[in-house]
Amino acid sequence: MLNTVDLKATISKADYKSENDALAERLGQLQRELLAADISSVIVFEGWDTAGKGAVLSELVHDLDPRWFFVHVPREPEMGTEFYPPMHFFWNHMPEFGEMAIYEQSWYTPILEERVHGPARLDQEAPIARTLNFERQLSDDGVIVTKFFLHISKKEQSRRLTELKADSAYSWRVTNIERERHRLYDDYHEETSAVLEATHCDAAPWHVLPSTDLRYAQQQIKKILIRTFEARLAEHKKGKKEKAPKVSLGKEKPLSRVEPNQKIQGKVYKKRLAELQEEARRLQYRCYEQRVPVLMVYEGQDAGGKGGNIRRVVREMDPRGYDVVPVAAPRGAEKNHHYLWRFWRDIPKAGHIAIFDRSWYGRVLVERLEDFAQKHEWQRAFQEINEFEAELHEAGAVILKFWVHIDADEQLARFKARESDPLKSWKMTDEDWRNREKWDAYQEAVNDMIHLTGTAHAPWTIVEGNNKRYARIKTLETIVARLRERLDL
Repeated sequence: MLNTVDLKATISKADYKSENDALAERLGQLQRELLAADISSVIVFEGWDTAGKGAVLSELVHDLDPRWFFVHVPREPEMGTEFYPPMHFFWNHMPEFGEMAIYEQSWYTPILEERVHGPARLDQEAPIARTLNFERQLSDDGVIVTKFFLHISKKEQSRRLTELKADSAYSWRVTNIERERHRLYDDYHEETSAVLEATHCDAAPWHVLPSTDLRYAQQQIKKILIRTFEARLAEHKKGKKEKAPKVSLGKEKPLSRVEPNQKIQGKVYKKRLAELQEEARRLQYRCYEQRVPVLMVYEGQDAGGKGGNIRRVVREMDPRGYDVVPVAAPRGAEKNHHYLWRFWRDIPKAGHIAIFDRSWYGRVLVERLEDFAQKHEWQRAFQEINEFEAELHEAGAVILKFWVHIDADEQLARFKARESDPLKSWKMTDEDWRNREKWDAYQEAVNDMIHLTGTAHAPWTIVEGNNKRYARIKTLETIVARLRERLDL
C-alpha cells in the first residue's frame, strides 16, 4: 500500500482555504448526527516520525465539539502491557455510544516495533489475528473504525529531523529513538507495508495519505471522514437488518450426561476442604510469583450455590491477590459500550485472580432468553467470547469455567427454604420465579453455551450441585489441578 502513494501530492493554499470552511461545517454537523444516533467512532492515526500526526490531529479537532471526543496518546508504560493482554488498554478507552475516540498511535505501534526489533521467530500471525478480531467486533457492534497512515519519504523525514534538531524549541523531540527509527526506515517500511495489507478490511479500512504537504493530508482526512460518516448514517436511517451467523444450536446436550445428585460424607468433606483450601493458598502465591493471571467464571441456575462455593474457594486465600466480581444487569456507562467492555475492565493483572459471579456468558443466556439482545447479537457472541478467552489465554491466563448444575426439584426446595428464612428471604425475587418458568429454555441455552464455548484452553467444568459440599470439593479440586498443571508442579 505504501508503494502506490504519490508522495508529491499537494494542494494550493487558495484551494485549501476555499473548501475548508464547508468541510469543517459538515464535519461538525455529522458529529452531532452521530451523537444523536448513538454511533461511536474510532479514528486511528499512525505514520512516520515527523509525518505530521500531531498537526493533522490538531486541525481535525478544531472542527469538532470537544465534549464528545477524546484524544489518546498511548505509551507503553501507560498501556501496562507487562501486566495485561495487549488490547486491555484500548478496550478500556473505547468511546461511549455516540462519542469519538481519536488515537495518535494505537494498537498498531507495538505490533510494528515487535516486527522490527523482536526475536527472529516472533509469532507474526497472532497479533494480526487479534487486531482483526478486535476491529471486527467493534464494527459489528456499530462502531465506525477509520485508520490513517501518514506517509513521507526517508529523505523528507531526514530533512524534518534536521530542521527540528536545529530549533531549540523543538530539538527535544529528536531523541535516539527517532534517530534509530530513521536509520531503520527501510525495515519499518517493509513491515508496515505487510501489516497494512494484512489489516485492511471492510470493517476497518486503511487510508494511506502522503503528508509531504500537510494541507493536502488534512483536507483528505476530512473528506474521507465525511464520506465514511455519511455512509454509516445512511445505513442507520435505512434500518439495515443484520443476519444471524450460522451456529450449530441444539445439537449437543452435555447437561443430560450429568447426574447432579453426587454426595460426599461429612468427615471426608471437612478434611478434604481444609487440604484443598491450604493448597489453593499456596498456589495463589506461586501464581503471583510467576505472574500468572487466573480467571474463574461461575455460572449456574438460580439458588445453585455459587456464592457459597466462591466463599469456600477464597476462604484461605490472601485477599490482596484476588477480586470477586459480582455481575448484574448492565448499568450506566456499561449499557453504552460493547458488552465485553465492562469485563475487560475487570481482567486481573498478571499474578492476580479474578472470580466472576456470573459473567460475559449472560449474553448467550439471560440476554438471549429475555430478548435483551437481538438474535444476531447473541449468536455472534459465541465467536466473540471464544476470541476473548483465546486472547486471555495467549497472554498467559488460566481460565476456569464452572457451571453449577442442580435439578428442578432441588431448585424448588431451595427457593422455598429461602422464602421461609428471614436471613435469606432477601435473595428471592419475582424474577427468580419467572426464570424458573423458563427452565427448559434455559437448559437448551446452557447446552449450547457449553458446547459452543468449551475449548482446550478454556473448558467448562459441570459441577454436580444438588449437594453443596460435593460441589465445593469438585470445584476446588479442579482449581488446584489446573493451577498445578499451569505451574508445572
